[in-house]
Amino acid sequence: MKQLFLFITIFFAIDLLAFTDSDFDGVEDSVDRCPNTPFTELVDMSGCSTKSLVSPHHYDIIVGANYSESSYQTLNQTDTLSSSLQVDYYYKNFSLQASTSYFTTEGNGFSDSGLYDSFIGASYQFKPLESLSLRVSVGAILPTYDTSLNNNKTDYTSSLNVSYSFNDMTLFAGYSYTMINDDNVVLTDINGTVATDVIYKNTNAYSVGMGYYFTDKLYVSGSYNTSNSIYDGVEDIETGSLYSYYSINENWFTTFAYAKGLSDTASKNYVSLRLGYFY
Repeated sequence: MKQLFLFITIFFAIDLLAFTDSDFDGVEDSVDRCPNTPFTELVDMSGCSTKSLVSPHHYDIIVGANYSESSYQTLNQTDTLSSSLQVDYYYKNFSLQASTSYFTTEGNGFSDSGLYDSFIGASYQFKPLESLSLRVSVGAILPTYDTSLNNNKTDYTSSLNVSYSFNDMTLFAGYSYTMINDDNVVLTDINGTVATDVIYKNTNAYSVGMGYYFTDKLYVSGSYNTSNSIYDGVEDIETGSLYSYYSINENWFTTFAYAKGLSDTASKNYVSLRLGYFY
């Protein structure tokens, strides 16, 4: 009896040792037609993926603190602090975005606070080549910024961004067009005698830059940006900017941005620090 028990034990031990499943998908290596299947994949009897266990739906929420010195909208020497909130939804190559911010401005004999215009939009990314990415976006700028300049209508914007990657470097460029629907307004001085026409116009914006992945977690880029002013008769807005993205872990990330005004119509300095959570 002891000999029979020993034989059975040895038989099953040999049988178990003979079963190998290197990618732990439940299919023996000798019949696994798709080796190295990720843990997050469901497989068929041949060991090939049938469905991903990772949801294609993702979200992030980003909060930020921002500072700008002077304002191209008022041309007065002002300091503006603002807090921002952004929420994004991602499904494969498609994404939705919503953002808003609250500001406080102080200047010589001038102060103001409230919401800036809010934004909602959608984007779709194409990859005709592994190293080439195209992103098409459309959006609406909601008139939550209350001013005396009749900023009272929803504006619409569309954009195209191109990015080319090689090794750890990226080259990128972008174009956007914004349809300004706000009503023109006539401003007068305190005596009601001197009138100034404020005429709105549609705008074009361009950007070009280069970025580099210093590590898997740190990305830094620099760019040149130019845009028409929304006001007729005001020179274009030009800025040079620096941007960095740092991945803290698989969920948390932070971004830093700095922009320097290159024209009199641009903010002299702009700084932004944001913290995001991706899931």
